[in-house]
Amino acid sequence: MKHRFYLLLILLAATLGVQAKDYVSRDGGHMLRGFGQERYSLSLMAEYGYNRSWEHMGNVDVYAHMPVVQNVQLDARLQYQSANVLTGAVVVRPTFDLPVGQLFLETELLYKAVLRDRMSDMCAAISLGWRFDYVSVQIGGFGRVMDSWNRDWHSEDKYQTEPFNLLYRLEVFARPQVNRWNISLAMSNIDDWQMERMWQPLFMLNSRYDIDDHWRVHLEAETKITGMFHLNATFYAANVRTGFSYRF
Repeated sequence: MKHRFYLLLILLAATLGVQAKDYVSRDGGHMLRGFGQERYSLSLMAEYGYNRSWEHMGNVDVYAHMPVVQNVQLDARLQYQSANVLTGAVVVRPTFDLPVGQLFLETELLYKAVLRDRMSDMCAAISLGWRFDYVSVQIGGFGRVMDSWNRDWHSEDKYQTEPFNLLYRLEVFARPQVNRWNISLAMSNIDDWQMERMWQPLFMLNSRYDIDDHWRVHLEAETKITGMFHLNATFYAANVRTGFSYRF
């Protein structure tokens, strides 16, 4: 499992080293919506979080966004949590401009190493989305493999698998995505760092402001509750993140 995480680090480094190209698109990637032209971009975010399992924690998030060829984008992400958790993800996103909106196909590989508990979580997802000026919808599925680094490899102990989970995302924007600033509300069972089961939605409030053609600032908040489809509505987790993006 450690080799898989090292592979994600290598992919992130390779992404940072590739020369950028310019392509015209309605969207600049999940973290960079509204820039218009597709160019290489780098984002750095600082995050404060709380959950009932690990309580208070701070995170550092790094995003790299790059157009590979026309209408195909690559995202690489890396997060370190003070709770001693490392997460990496790689996303490939072909896009198709339509007379109304933009269709996109998203393939993602996400690996989480819970170092404090010597456990790992590997998810692979594929989804189809349709983006408009004010609304973005996405639906698909993902599988998960969970493993303990301490299990006896010579016994019959096996890792746990979830072969299929429904993936969904609905996001509504206050302004067209190409505007200089925007605010959005989203409900989904995935975000940039986790994939939850379909009955455990995440609620997100996202905002961004483009200072100029290169710099963008972000402020985002997210909450996850345990009572959405259960009798108990106990608060479970929340986080706030802020940071900036630079487009080369």
